[in-house]
Amino acid sequence: MPFVYTPIIAALLLSAILTLFFKATFKKIGGNLYTSIRGGTARAVGLAPFIILFLFFPAPYRYLIAIMGVFAFFDDIIGRKKVNILPFEWGQLSRGLGILLVMGVGYFYLGPVSILVALMVQPLNIADMQPGTAASTVLIMGSIMVVLIYLVAGDPYLAFITLAACLGYAPLDYQGKIMMGEVGNHSFGISLGIIYALLGNYMTGFYAWGYWATFLIVFGLLILTSVLIAILRQKNLENFLKTKLKIPDPTFGDYFMDVLTGGGLGDLLRRIILGKRCIMVNNRIGIFFGFRRLLYNPYS
Repeated sequence: MPFVYTPIIAALLLSAILTLFFKATFKKIGGNLYTSIRGGTARAVGLAPFIILFLFFPAPYRYLIAIMGVFAFFDDIIGRKKVNILPFEWGQLSRGLGILLVMGVGYFYLGPVSILVALMVQPLNIADMQPGTAASTVLIMGSIMVVLIYLVAGDPYLAFITLAACLGYAPLDYQGKIMMGEVGNHSFGISLGIIYALLGNYMTGFYAWGYWATFLIVFGLLILTSVLIAILRQKNLENFLKTKLKIPDPTFGDYFMDVLTGGGLGDLLRRIILGKRCIMVNNRIGIFFGFRRLLYNPYS
């Protein structure tokens, strides 16, 4: 059935072409779109798969990707600039607004599960801090979704498109020559979240489960994605937690909590909730489940 595979192949080829184009273009533009890391690396090249996902996802799902991608790309462009008299950066504000809008707009199409779809940007953002990890996460989870959706509903088109967008982009990322940037990892986060939600809906309908079963299925897949990223980034996270956060002998729970709650937005929430309080965790169970990382407050 050639008509089924044509858009997938087109998405793959276009993603590869746009990746090369943006790599060369951002190198010329410079600024926040090009960093000296690893001898010079173009950032925000994830704009290529973002465009693919927007073009090949059907409405209304493309709207959610568009919302998050635009706000995330603004973050990539402006960089780490503080908002006057406010305790956060413009990038944090932009991404935070994007997440809230995805939750709000997505509610009309997906229901309460849109909250989890929007929160998928968090683990993918942490994954993108290491070359190839975000791409590996998308390829692994996307492949799992292809199989599961095929078995339940028989039409894994969106999962195939997500894989194609990632495969066209990934080779240079694995070589450390480009970076997704917020626009890339956030867009992939939303696309995976949408696919998880659709799988949840398919399974709920197929097995005649209750409405909230979809929410629980997507929540479980969000946790699974975070566990996968913690495994892929384990060595780097161990070094980060020991040297930067001074957490001795970190557990896998600490790695998991860093993926689920780390980064700029996570620290901003800690600042809002904890203020300047420092909460020490000495309980074995708390240490095992990563509460030292969860409650680590950089503003204490």
